Amino acid sequence: MKRRHWLGSVAAMAVPPRAGASQAGAVPLPEYEPRSMLRVKETRVERSRFPVIDIHTHLSWSSPLGKEVAPRMTARPEEILAVMDRKNIRTMVNLTGGYGKALEEVIAYWQKPHPGRFLVFTEPSWNRTPEPGYANFQADELARARQAGAHGLKILKTLGLYLREKVTSGPLVKIDDPRFDPMWEAAGGLKMPVAIHTSDPEAFFLPIDRFNERYEELHAHPDWSFHGKDFPSSRELHEARNRIVARHPRTRFLVLHVGVCEDLEYMSGLLDRYPNMWVEFGARIGELGRQPRTARRFFDRYQDRILFGTDAVPGGDDTPQQVFGERLYEIYYRFLETGDEYFDYAPAPVPPQGRWRISGLGLPEPVLEKVYYRNAERLLSLAPR
Repeated sequence: MKRRHWLGSVAAMAVPPRAGASQAGAVPLPEYEPRSMLRVKETRVERSRFPVIDIHTHLSWSSPLGKEVAPRMTARPEEILAVMDRKNIRTMVNLTGGYGKALEEVIAYWQKPHPGRFLVFTEPSWNRTPEPGYANFQADELARARQAGAHGLKILKTLGLYLREKVTSGPLVKIDDPRFDPMWEAAGGLKMPVAIHTSDPEAFFLPIDRFNERYEELHAHPDWSFHGKDFPSSRELHEARNRIVARHPRTRFLVLHVGVCEDLEYMSGLLDRYPNMWVEFGARIGELGRQPRTARRFFDRYQDRILFGTDAVPGGDDTPQQVFGERLYEIYYRFLETGDEYFDYAPAPVPPQGRWRISGLGLPEPVLEKVYYRNAERLLSLAPR
Protein backbone atom coordinates (compact mmCIF):
# COMPACT_ATOMS: atom_id res chain seq x y z
CA MET A 1 0.00 0.00 0.00
CA LYS A 2 1.30 3.47 -0.90
CA ARG A 3 2.25 5.72 2.00
CA ARG A 4 -0.45 8.32 1.18
CA HIS A 5 -3.21 5.69 1.09
CA TRP A 6 -1.90 4.05 4.31
CA LEU A 7 -1.89 7.38 6.17
CA GLY A 8 -5.41 8.07 4.94
CA SER A 9 -6.62 4.72 6.21
CA VAL A 10 -5.07 5.32 9.63
CA ALA A 11 -6.62 8.78 9.84
CA ALA A 12 -10.04 7.42 8.90
CA MET A 13 -9.86 4.83 11.70
CA ALA A 14 -8.47 7.24 14.29
CA VAL A 15 -10.74 10.24 13.81
CA PRO A 16 -14.53 9.76 13.82
CA PRO A 17 -16.47 11.95 11.34
CA ARG A 18 -17.81 15.21 12.76
CA ALA A 19 -21.49 15.45 13.35
CA GLY A 20 -23.24 16.90 10.33
CA ALA A 21 -20.14 16.73 8.14
CA SER A 22 -21.00 16.68 4.42
CA GLN A 23 -19.81 13.93 2.14
CA ALA A 24 -17.43 14.94 -0.63
CA GLY A 25 -19.29 16.36 -3.63
CA ALA A 26 -22.51 17.06 -1.73
CA VAL A 27 -22.35 20.86 -2.29
CA PRO A 28 -24.26 21.88 -5.44
CA LEU A 29 -21.87 23.57 -7.85
CA PRO A 30 -23.81 26.89 -8.01
CA GLU A 31 -23.45 27.13 -4.20
CA TYR A 32 -19.72 26.38 -4.21
CA GLU A 33 -17.77 29.55 -3.37
CA PRO A 34 -14.20 28.51 -2.53
CA ARG A 35 -12.07 31.00 -0.64
CA SER A 36 -8.48 31.18 -1.80
CA MET A 37 -5.77 30.30 0.70
CA LEU A 38 -3.16 32.31 -1.21
CA ARG A 39 -1.59 35.25 0.57
CA VAL A 40 -0.94 37.67 -2.28
CA LYS A 41 -0.72 41.42 -2.63
CA GLU A 42 -4.05 43.23 -2.86
CA THR A 43 -4.02 46.73 -4.34
CA ARG A 44 -7.16 48.83 -4.44
CA VAL A 45 -7.04 51.37 -7.27
CA GLU A 46 -9.88 53.76 -6.54
CA ARG A 47 -9.10 56.22 -9.34
CA SER A 48 -7.36 55.62 -12.64
CA ARG A 49 -3.93 57.14 -13.11
CA PHE A 50 -5.20 59.08 -16.14
CA PRO A 51 -8.68 60.28 -17.19
CA VAL A 52 -10.74 57.55 -18.84
CA ILE A 53 -12.79 57.43 -22.01
CA ASP A 54 -14.91 54.29 -21.72
CA ILE A 55 -15.55 53.48 -25.38
CA HIS A 56 -17.99 50.63 -24.71
CA THR A 57 -21.10 51.18 -22.57
CA HIS A 58 -24.84 50.73 -22.93
CA LEU A 59 -26.87 53.60 -21.52
CA SER A 60 -29.90 52.95 -23.71
CA TRP A 61 -31.47 50.15 -25.73
CA SER A 62 -33.60 50.17 -28.85
CA SER A 63 -35.24 47.39 -30.81
CA PRO A 64 -32.54 45.84 -33.03
CA LEU A 65 -34.85 43.91 -35.38
CA GLY A 66 -38.36 45.22 -34.79
CA LYS A 67 -40.03 48.45 -35.76
CA GLU A 68 -38.63 51.69 -34.43
CA VAL A 69 -39.79 52.24 -30.85
CA ALA A 70 -38.95 54.70 -28.09
CA PRO A 71 -35.54 53.94 -26.55
CA ARG A 72 -35.21 52.55 -23.03
CA MET A 73 -32.73 54.47 -20.88
CA THR A 74 -30.83 52.27 -18.42
CA ALA A 75 -30.14 55.02 -15.86
CA ARG A 76 -30.42 58.73 -15.10
CA PRO A 77 -27.48 60.95 -16.08
CA GLU A 78 -26.96 62.24 -12.54
CA GLU A 79 -26.52 58.67 -11.23
CA ILE A 80 -23.86 57.91 -13.82
CA LEU A 81 -22.07 61.25 -13.54
CA ALA A 82 -21.57 60.82 -9.79
CA VAL A 83 -19.69 57.55 -10.33
CA MET A 84 -17.79 58.99 -13.27
CA ASP A 85 -16.51 61.88 -11.17
CA ARG A 86 -15.38 59.59 -8.35
CA LYS A 87 -13.66 57.15 -10.70
CA ASN A 88 -11.95 59.70 -12.98
CA ILE A 89 -14.08 58.82 -16.01
CA ARG A 90 -14.00 61.74 -18.40
CA THR A 91 -16.39 60.36 -21.06
CA MET A 92 -18.69 57.39 -21.54
CA VAL A 93 -19.59 56.30 -25.06
CA ASN A 94 -23.09 54.86 -25.39
CA LEU A 95 -22.81 52.51 -28.34
CA THR A 96 -26.48 51.50 -28.54
CA GLY A 97 -28.10 54.80 -29.46
CA GLY A 98 -30.54 53.34 -31.98
CA TYR A 99 -31.54 55.15 -35.16
CA GLY A 100 -34.05 57.70 -36.45
CA LYS A 101 -36.20 59.40 -33.83
CA ALA A 102 -34.96 57.03 -31.13
CA LEU A 103 -31.40 58.18 -31.77
CA GLU A 104 -32.46 61.81 -31.51
CA GLU A 105 -34.09 61.08 -28.13
CA VAL A 106 -30.97 59.36 -26.83
CA ILE A 107 -28.73 62.21 -27.94
CA ALA A 108 -31.11 64.74 -26.33
CA TYR A 109 -31.15 62.73 -23.07
CA TRP A 110 -27.42 62.00 -22.68
CA GLN A 111 -25.20 63.93 -25.03
CA LYS A 112 -26.62 67.42 -25.48
CA PRO A 113 -27.17 68.28 -21.77
CA HIS A 114 -23.69 66.98 -20.84
CA PRO A 115 -21.29 67.83 -23.68
CA GLY A 116 -18.05 65.93 -23.50
CA ARG A 117 -19.28 63.55 -20.80
CA PHE A 118 -21.46 61.33 -23.01
CA LEU A 119 -21.10 60.43 -26.69
CA VAL A 120 -23.64 58.41 -28.66
CA PHE A 121 -23.27 55.96 -31.56
CA THR A 122 -26.03 55.10 -34.00
CA GLU A 123 -27.14 51.67 -35.26
CA PRO A 124 -28.41 50.40 -38.62
CA SER A 125 -32.11 50.01 -39.42
CA TRP A 126 -31.98 46.21 -39.72
CA ASN A 127 -35.76 45.92 -40.11
CA ARG A 128 -35.52 47.60 -43.53
CA THR A 129 -32.85 45.26 -44.91
CA PRO A 130 -35.21 43.38 -47.31
CA GLU A 131 -36.51 46.58 -48.88
CA PRO A 132 -35.38 47.60 -52.39
CA GLY A 133 -32.79 50.35 -52.27
CA TYR A 134 -31.78 49.51 -48.70
CA ALA A 135 -28.05 49.94 -49.39
CA ASN A 136 -28.35 53.58 -50.43
CA PHE A 137 -30.97 54.30 -47.77
CA GLN A 138 -28.69 53.06 -44.98
CA ALA A 139 -25.74 55.05 -46.28
CA ASP A 140 -27.88 58.19 -46.36
CA GLU A 141 -29.27 57.38 -42.91
CA LEU A 142 -25.75 57.33 -41.53
CA ALA A 143 -25.18 60.85 -42.83
CA ARG A 144 -28.40 61.99 -41.14
CA ALA A 145 -27.26 60.37 -37.87
CA ARG A 146 -23.95 62.18 -38.10
CA GLN A 147 -25.75 65.47 -38.59
CA ALA A 148 -27.93 64.71 -35.55
CA GLY A 149 -24.80 64.29 -33.43
CA ALA A 150 -23.85 60.59 -33.60
CA HIS A 151 -20.11 59.91 -33.28
CA GLY A 152 -19.93 56.41 -34.74
CA LEU A 153 -21.77 53.31 -35.91
CA LYS A 154 -22.40 50.28 -33.67
CA ILE A 155 -22.88 46.80 -35.15
CA LEU A 156 -24.29 44.31 -32.68
CA LYS A 157 -23.79 40.58 -33.21
CA THR A 158 -27.28 40.84 -34.74
CA LEU A 159 -25.38 40.85 -38.03
CA GLY A 160 -24.16 37.32 -38.56
CA LEU A 161 -26.15 35.59 -35.80
CA TYR A 162 -29.71 36.98 -35.74
CA LEU A 163 -30.56 39.05 -38.84
CA ARG A 164 -32.19 36.91 -41.52
CA GLU A 165 -33.24 37.57 -45.09
CA LYS A 166 -36.79 38.33 -44.00
CA VAL A 167 -35.49 40.05 -40.86
CA THR A 168 -36.55 37.29 -38.43
CA SER A 169 -36.98 34.34 -40.83
CA GLY A 170 -35.11 32.78 -43.71
CA PRO A 171 -31.38 32.25 -44.05
CA LEU A 172 -28.96 34.24 -41.91
CA VAL A 173 -27.53 37.36 -43.54
CA LYS A 174 -23.75 37.18 -43.83
CA ILE A 175 -21.58 39.86 -42.26
CA ASP A 176 -19.82 40.58 -45.57
CA ASP A 177 -23.04 40.81 -47.60
CA PRO A 178 -22.31 43.40 -50.33
CA ARG A 179 -25.55 45.29 -49.67
CA PHE A 180 -23.81 46.82 -46.63
CA ASP A 181 -20.81 48.09 -48.60
CA PRO A 182 -22.28 51.61 -49.08
CA MET A 183 -22.80 51.82 -45.29
CA TRP A 184 -19.18 50.88 -44.54
CA GLU A 185 -17.96 53.36 -47.14
CA ALA A 186 -20.21 56.11 -45.79
CA ALA A 187 -18.81 55.54 -42.29
CA GLY A 188 -15.30 56.02 -43.63
CA GLY A 189 -16.23 59.15 -45.54
CA LEU A 190 -17.95 60.64 -42.49
CA LYS A 191 -15.03 59.67 -40.22
CA MET A 192 -17.40 57.64 -38.06
CA PRO A 193 -15.65 54.58 -36.55
CA VAL A 194 -17.52 51.29 -36.75
CA ALA A 195 -17.68 49.48 -33.40
CA ILE A 196 -18.40 45.90 -34.42
CA HIS A 197 -19.25 42.94 -32.19
CA THR A 198 -18.60 39.75 -34.11
CA SER A 199 -19.23 36.25 -32.77
CA ASP A 200 -18.95 35.53 -29.02
CA PRO A 201 -16.62 33.49 -26.79
CA GLU A 202 -15.57 30.40 -28.70
CA ALA A 203 -17.06 28.16 -26.01
CA PHE A 204 -20.54 29.44 -26.99
CA PHE A 205 -20.16 27.57 -30.30
CA LEU A 206 -19.39 24.23 -28.64
CA PRO A 207 -21.70 21.67 -26.99
CA ILE A 208 -22.80 22.55 -23.47
CA ASP A 209 -21.19 19.53 -21.87
CA ARG A 210 -18.61 18.60 -19.26
CA PHE A 211 -15.77 19.73 -21.52
CA ASN A 212 -17.08 23.26 -21.98
CA GLU A 213 -15.17 25.68 -19.73
CA ARG A 214 -18.20 28.00 -19.66
CA TYR A 215 -20.64 25.27 -18.72
CA GLU A 216 -22.08 27.15 -15.74
CA GLU A 217 -22.56 30.36 -17.73
CA LEU A 218 -24.24 28.56 -20.63
CA HIS A 219 -26.26 26.35 -18.32
CA ALA A 220 -27.67 29.52 -16.75
CA HIS A 221 -28.15 31.18 -20.18
CA PRO A 222 -28.76 28.40 -22.74
CA ASP A 223 -30.05 31.00 -25.23
CA TRP A 224 -26.48 32.33 -25.46
CA SER A 225 -25.37 29.12 -27.19
CA PHE A 226 -24.75 29.16 -30.95
CA HIS A 227 -23.93 25.48 -31.24
CA GLY A 228 -25.66 23.63 -34.05
CA LYS A 229 -28.69 24.74 -36.09
CA ASP A 230 -27.65 26.95 -39.01
CA PHE A 231 -25.15 29.10 -37.14
CA PRO A 232 -21.73 29.56 -38.73
CA SER A 233 -18.63 28.79 -36.70
CA SER A 234 -16.93 31.49 -34.68
CA ARG A 235 -13.95 31.58 -37.04
CA GLU A 236 -16.21 31.88 -40.11
CA LEU A 237 -17.84 34.96 -38.55
CA HIS A 238 -14.50 36.59 -37.84
CA GLU A 239 -13.19 35.86 -41.32
CA ALA A 240 -16.31 37.46 -42.84
CA ARG A 241 -15.66 40.59 -40.76
CA ASN A 242 -12.04 40.59 -41.87
CA ARG A 243 -13.14 40.67 -45.49
CA ILE A 244 -15.13 43.88 -44.98
CA VAL A 245 -12.19 45.44 -43.10
CA ALA A 246 -10.01 44.62 -46.11
CA ARG A 247 -12.58 45.93 -48.62
CA HIS A 248 -12.92 49.30 -46.87
CA PRO A 249 -9.43 50.45 -45.90
CA ARG A 250 -10.42 54.08 -45.21
CA THR A 251 -13.05 52.99 -42.65
CA ARG A 252 -11.85 52.50 -39.09
CA PHE A 253 -13.22 49.32 -37.49
CA LEU A 254 -13.15 48.98 -33.71
CA VAL A 255 -13.32 45.24 -33.03
CA LEU A 256 -15.12 44.86 -29.71
CA HIS A 257 -14.09 42.36 -27.02
CA VAL A 258 -10.63 42.02 -28.67
CA GLY A 259 -12.27 39.84 -31.32
CA VAL A 260 -10.97 36.34 -30.55
CA CYS A 261 -9.73 37.03 -27.04
CA GLU A 262 -8.75 33.39 -26.54
CA ASP A 263 -6.33 33.55 -29.47
CA LEU A 264 -4.17 36.67 -29.27
CA GLU A 265 -1.76 35.27 -31.85
CA TYR A 266 -4.61 35.25 -34.38
CA MET A 267 -5.61 38.80 -33.41
CA SER A 268 -1.99 39.94 -33.69
CA GLY A 269 -1.93 38.69 -37.27
CA LEU A 270 -5.07 40.69 -38.06
CA LEU A 271 -3.77 43.90 -36.50
CA ASP A 272 -0.54 43.50 -38.48
CA ARG A 273 -2.51 42.96 -41.68
CA TYR A 274 -5.17 45.66 -41.28
CA PRO A 275 -3.98 49.10 -40.15
CA ASN A 276 -7.63 50.27 -40.02
CA MET A 277 -8.48 47.71 -37.30
CA TRP A 278 -8.54 48.72 -33.62
CA VAL A 279 -9.63 46.71 -30.56
CA GLU A 280 -11.15 47.26 -27.10
CA PHE A 281 -11.44 44.81 -24.22
CA GLY A 282 -14.90 45.30 -22.67
CA ALA A 283 -16.05 42.27 -20.63
CA ARG A 284 -12.87 40.38 -21.58
CA ILE A 285 -10.35 41.07 -18.81
CA GLY A 286 -11.34 37.63 -17.52
CA GLU A 287 -9.74 36.18 -20.64
CA LEU A 288 -6.78 38.56 -20.85
CA GLY A 289 -5.93 38.29 -17.17
CA ARG A 290 -5.50 34.53 -17.22
CA GLN A 291 -2.78 34.90 -19.87
CA PRO A 292 -1.05 37.97 -18.41
CA ARG A 293 2.35 37.56 -20.03
CA THR A 294 0.89 37.08 -23.50
CA ALA A 295 -1.61 39.89 -22.89
CA ARG A 296 1.14 42.25 -21.70
CA ARG A 297 3.12 41.63 -24.89
CA PHE A 298 -0.06 42.26 -26.89
CA PHE A 299 -0.67 45.59 -25.13
CA ASP A 300 2.95 46.63 -25.57
CA ARG A 301 2.94 45.84 -29.28
CA TYR A 302 -0.45 47.38 -30.15
CA GLN A 303 -0.51 50.14 -27.57
CA ASP A 304 -1.59 52.68 -30.21
CA ARG A 305 -4.74 50.74 -31.22
CA ILE A 306 -6.14 49.37 -27.95
CA LEU A 307 -8.98 51.28 -26.27
CA PHE A 308 -10.40 51.11 -22.76
CA GLY A 309 -13.90 49.61 -22.62
CA THR A 310 -16.02 47.81 -20.04
CA ASP A 311 -19.30 46.90 -21.81
CA ALA A 312 -20.92 48.43 -18.72
CA VAL A 313 -24.70 48.29 -18.32
CA PRO A 314 -26.34 50.08 -15.36
CA GLY A 315 -28.49 47.79 -13.22
CA GLY A 316 -29.22 44.08 -13.39
CA ASP A 317 -27.18 41.11 -12.23
CA ASP A 318 -27.38 38.56 -15.08
CA THR A 319 -23.96 39.68 -16.25
CA PRO A 320 -22.07 40.90 -13.15
CA GLN A 321 -18.89 41.39 -15.20
CA GLN A 322 -20.73 44.26 -16.93
CA VAL A 323 -22.79 45.90 -14.19
CA PHE A 324 -21.89 49.59 -14.05
CA GLY A 325 -20.51 50.72 -10.72
CA GLU A 326 -17.44 51.70 -8.76
CA ARG A 327 -16.31 48.13 -8.10
CA LEU A 328 -16.31 47.33 -11.81
CA TYR A 329 -13.97 50.21 -12.64
CA GLU A 330 -11.67 49.46 -9.69
CA ILE A 331 -11.17 45.94 -11.05
CA TYR A 332 -10.32 47.26 -14.52
CA TYR A 333 -7.87 49.79 -13.07
CA ARG A 334 -6.24 47.10 -10.95
CA PHE A 335 -5.92 44.85 -13.99
CA LEU A 336 -4.22 47.56 -16.05
CA GLU A 337 -2.10 49.33 -13.43
CA THR A 338 -0.88 46.67 -11.00
CA GLY A 339 1.06 43.43 -11.04
CA ASP A 340 -1.30 41.84 -8.53
CA GLU A 341 -1.97 38.13 -8.94
CA TYR A 342 -5.02 35.91 -8.67
CA PHE A 343 -7.89 38.35 -8.13
CA ASP A 344 -11.52 38.43 -9.23
CA TYR A 345 -12.31 39.79 -12.69
CA ALA A 346 -15.90 40.69 -11.79
CA PRO A 347 -17.73 42.03 -8.72
CA ALA A 348 -19.46 38.72 -8.02
CA PRO A 349 -19.15 35.93 -5.40
CA VAL A 350 -18.76 33.31 -8.16
CA PRO A 351 -16.71 34.09 -11.31
CA PRO A 352 -19.49 34.49 -13.91
CA GLN A 353 -17.62 33.60 -17.09
CA GLY A 354 -15.46 30.77 -15.82
CA ARG A 355 -14.02 29.58 -12.50
CA TRP A 356 -10.65 31.22 -12.68
CA ARG A 357 -9.00 34.40 -11.45
CA ILE A 358 -6.71 36.87 -13.16
CA SER A 359 -3.42 38.72 -12.81
CA GLY A 360 -2.69 42.36 -13.56
CA LEU A 361 -0.61 43.64 -16.46
CA GLY A 362 1.23 46.45 -14.66
CA LEU A 363 1.33 48.66 -17.76
CA PRO A 364 3.81 51.56 -17.81
CA GLU A 365 2.44 55.10 -17.75
CA PRO A 366 2.97 55.89 -21.47
CA VAL A 367 0.90 52.82 -22.43
CA LEU A 368 -1.73 53.49 -19.77
CA GLU A 369 -2.23 57.02 -21.02
CA LYS A 370 -2.86 55.78 -24.57
CA VAL A 371 -5.22 53.00 -23.50
CA TYR A 372 -7.16 55.14 -21.03
CA TYR A 373 -7.91 58.06 -23.36
CA ARG A 374 -5.35 59.07 -26.01
CA ASN A 375 -6.27 56.32 -28.49
CA ALA A 376 -9.98 57.06 -28.10
CA GLU A 377 -9.31 60.72 -28.80
CA ARG A 378 -7.65 59.78 -32.08
CA LEU A 379 -10.29 57.26 -33.12
CA LEU A 380 -13.17 59.61 -32.34
CA SER A 381 -11.37 62.69 -33.69
CA LEU A 382 -11.75 64.49 -30.37
CA ALA A 383 -9.74 67.55 -29.46
CA PRO A 384 -6.92 66.56 -27.08
CA ARG A 385 -7.21 67.75 -23.48
